[in-house]
Formats: sequence, structure tokens, C-alpha cells
Amino acid sequence: MAAYAPGIDEVFRALADPGRRRLLDSLNVRSGQTLRELCANMDMARQSVSKHLAVLEAAGLLTTVWRGREKLHYLNPAPIGEISERWINRYDRGRVSALADLKRALEEHPRGEAPVRLQRLHPDHA
Repeated sequence: MAAYAPGIDEVFRALADPGRRRLLDSLNVRSGQTLRELCANMDMARQSVSKHLAVLEAAGLLTTVWRGREKLHYLNPAPIGEISERWINRYDRGRVSALADLKRALEEHPRGEAPVRLQRLHPDHA
């Protein structure tokens, strides 16, 4: 069984909500926004945005810094990178390898010379 980084469930829960994903998209465009700036792009009450930001911060998807009386919100892409490495890149490696093998087989045996046997890919075999 694969070992998961602590908090990975919280990251998935945080990403499951479309409103929180929109907040992350906004921070990806311009990190370091205040609550007021983030609320301007959202169709929800300020209190709801604050609650969503708290969930994102608890999941480690954003960090905050106080600048005087303003709290700035910054995107932390590290947890998303960990998800990408564990859940996306792992499966892509097998597909890329299979495509490279197919290319090599086709180049070594031009059309009609020898049949190319393809093996069905399964994520467990990647």
C-alpha cells in the first residue's frame, strides 16, 4: 500500500469545492491578494469566502502574511504538485514508455515486415 503525505485527504477535500478552486485560480493569476480583492471575484458573501480561505489554509494550499492591517493570501502550489506527482505523473510514465516502445517497434519493423504486438496498459502495471 502506498504511503501518503500527511494531510493529503484535507487537500482533496479542499479541492472538491468549486468555490475554493475559483479562489485558488484567482490566487494563481495574482498571489498576495486581500480578502476584499478575493471577494470582488466571487459570487458569495465575505464570510463564506473567509471560511473557504480557512479550509484552503488548513489544507496547506495557501499561506497568509499580515502587512499592517491587511492579511495577504498567497498560493502554495506544493500540495498540488505532490498530488500531480502521486496521482497523475505516475500513470503518465507508463503511457509515455508504452508510446516510446511502440515508436521503436514501428521504426524497427516497417509496415508489413513484422506484426507489432500491443499490450493493454493497466495503471497497476505502469
